Amino acid sequence: MKNFRLHLTLIIIAFSIFISFIVAFFDQVKLKNRLIDEYATKLSATEESIIESLHTIDKAYMLFDDDIARKMKKNSDELLALYEKTPDFNEWNLQALKAYYEMDIYIINEQNVIIHSSFEEDVGLNFRDCCRRLSELLDQRRSEGIFVDDGMDIQQSDGEIKKYSYAPTPDKKYIIELGASLSDGEIFQHFNFLHLAKGLEKKYTFVNNINIYNRGGHLFLLSKTNEQQDMKPSSERWSFFRKALESGKPVEVKGKWQGLDVKYRYVPYEAIMKRGVSTDRVVEIIYNEAPLDKALMDNTKQFVVQLLVIFTAAILLSLFIARWIERPMFLAFHDSLTGLKNRAAFEDLIRGQLEKKNINTALMMIDLDNFKLVNDRLGHSEGDRILKITADTIASFSGKKDNAVRIGGDEFGVIFSNVQEDDIRIIASGMLNIMEQRFHDLPNNINVSMSIGIAFADVQENVDSLYAKADSALYRSKNNGKNQYYIYKSSPYHDRTIIVQ
Repeated sequence: MKNFRLHLTLIIIAFSIFISFIVAFFDQVKLKNRLIDEYATKLSATEESIIESLHTIDKAYMLFDDDIARKMKKNSDELLALYEKTPDFNEWNLQALKAYYEMDIYIINEQNVIIHSSFEEDVGLNFRDCCRRLSELLDQRRSEGIFVDDGMDIQQSDGEIKKYSYAPTPDKKYIIELGASLSDGEIFQHFNFLHLAKGLEKKYTFVNNINIYNRGGHLFLLSKTNEQQDMKPSSERWSFFRKALESGKPVEVKGKWQGLDVKYRYVPYEAIMKRGVSTDRVVEIIYNEAPLDKALMDNTKQFVVQLLVIFTAAILLSLFIARWIERPMFLAFHDSLTGLKNRAAFEDLIRGQLEKKNINTALMMIDLDNFKLVNDRLGHSEGDRILKITADTIASFSGKKDNAVRIGGDEFGVIFSNVQEDDIRIIASGMLNIMEQRFHDLPNNINVSMSIGIAFADVQENVDSLYAKADSALYRSKNNGKNQYYIYKSSPYHDRTIIVQ
């Protein structure tokens, strides 16, 4: 009974914990995936906002910068006319021309090097070295000999946002480039993607920095600066920058930013309407996963606490359930009066015993003699007492590996495991002696005793044949006077059964 209760309780606890763990685990995984998805969604929203802002400002310039383009064309025509009169640029007063036209002027030679400029910092800039695609376009524009204006771009030395135009000289030796500042213009101020980038940095704490570069890797800045530091992606990240630009797909690389472990995400941008190479850009999003890591750690801690609560609840609930159902389950395979295994378990026990190899199995069948007189003359209460005494006695002679069974009424059985004939004779004699003493207090006119039949299993034995042998031995015991035991044996010399005392 105690072993049954323990086994039942352990089984229910294990099952409850297993089910609870599976449910909690999948809840934890679901929450973890949701945290990761939310993090990815915010990063995607940041990326999409910047890209959309760039699209918007490019569209705005396509629609509204005609005035600037016409002004640049007019100024270029006047400068080309000046070149016809004065082809020596050393005689040009570029600073005065800049003040007059309100635009910077750059003179580019056939090697695509700036040889003169009102913006002196750019003198000597070689486009073949820094900007291969732009250099190829300059060669094409020089050969075509037509005026071209580009979209929004940046001045490489200080990051100022400008619009550039290109007008080849009639002899195709030079290109007169104009640069009109856009940073203070109404369109740029209204659609300022750099302000949006800073706003996104404040909105999402995991975003450390957002930068926008032109094709040459030069940084768009909120204001002009003379500092060259961090104007381009570092050398170790340059290859990833170029890969994103050339593949047209986002690229990520791990790195450091102000001492923090971060990821650099390079997102290529190409305007719907291309204007030279000025509309080829790359958005750099520097972000960290510290908030995500913290959220996942909190989720793990919550999972551990949840498991402890679940385990505790499962154990308590299992104890309650086990206590609630153990009695019905116990009675399904046990006799309610004596506590011994019942007939429902009897055949399974024999079958299981016979399936064991190299085990000497014996079946003892026990029947009370004259038990009906007890019920008839002394009542069923006294009959129940006699049955309990019999069950206790039988159980006391059964080992841990043996199984005592109440088959029904006053019939009992014991399935012995690995027992020898001498041992079972001693057991049977002991049972008869003890029961004789315990039945001694009954009235003289009621002579209750015990008859025993014993059979040993052969190699090819089955449940029915072993039961039949033991029952046959029990029948012979009763026929020969009761209160005795008999062992069933088959003669090796004759085809007949011999029953011995």
